[in-house]
Amino acid sequence: MADENAYSQNLSLDEIVFENRNKSYGAYDIRTQYPRLLTKSFIIGTSLFLLAALSPFIYLTIQKMNEPPPQEVNADLVEILEDDPIIEEVKPDEPPPPPPPKEEEKIEVIQNVVPEPVKAPKIETPPPPISKQLETQTGLVAQEGVKAPAYTPPPPPPSTGTKASTAEVKPQVSDTQVYSEVEQTAEFPGGINAFRNKVSGNFDGSAMNGDEGTVKTEITFVVERDGSITDVKANGKNADFNSEAVRTIKSIKNKWTPAKINGQSVRYRFRLPLTMNFEG
Repeated sequence: MADENAYSQNLSLDEIVFENRNKSYGAYDIRTQYPRLLTKSFIIGTSLFLLAALSPFIYLTIQKMNEPPPQEVNADLVEILEDDPIIEEVKPDEPPPPPPPKEEEKIEVIQNVVPEPVKAPKIETPPPPISKQLETQTGLVAQEGVKAPAYTPPPPPPSTGTKASTAEVKPQVSDTQVYSEVEQTAEFPGGINAFRNKVSGNFDGSAMNGDEGTVKTEITFVVERDGSITDVKANGKNADFNSEAVRTIKSIKNKWTPAKINGQSVRYRFRLPLTMNFEG
């Protein structure tokens, strides 16, 4: 019994477990070699960890060993030379430059182009309202500037020393004079476009040969105080065209609204450029 106890104390736990069993089975070999494999794995893992931890220090040491020796620079003090101070030359007082020339004010002009009646009327700039025409001057091209009234009434007559009348004295206008500038121009019923359409509709093209091409003329007539028109003339180069244009203007019997100065109807000379195309 004592020998069996001594024998069992000398056996390892694996030998006791696998006693009277098939030790050639792989489990017995694994259990017997496990401590040795564990020790070997620990040593290899520790070596790899130390190698990874010490790699930066080894790399820096190798770099320092390969660095070239430091070069010494001899930095001597350089004497600083002071430059002579720059003395600015004092210029004598110069007279101030002359002021720029004053630009003259431009008189404002608003565009007032009488459209030319043609067989195929084009879209043209309509004349400005009468209220706009009274505010400033009119012309063929618009221009910005100060407003200057188109008509300035003459100054009142000098005082004769008598008692001034309470009623405003308006300057008299002539019943026979034909005016070219008025406060309110003569107007055709429906506007100038309606008059142009009537001229185009009443013009007899058979009076022309048909191969004249573009023919131009300027028609002038007087709008009387009662709205009728007189003294119709045409000054173009084509006599047939002038004659037919005069006949067409006289055939339009609609009364005009007469021109006015100071609210009084006056005779007014109206100018109408006329252009037509005749193709054979």
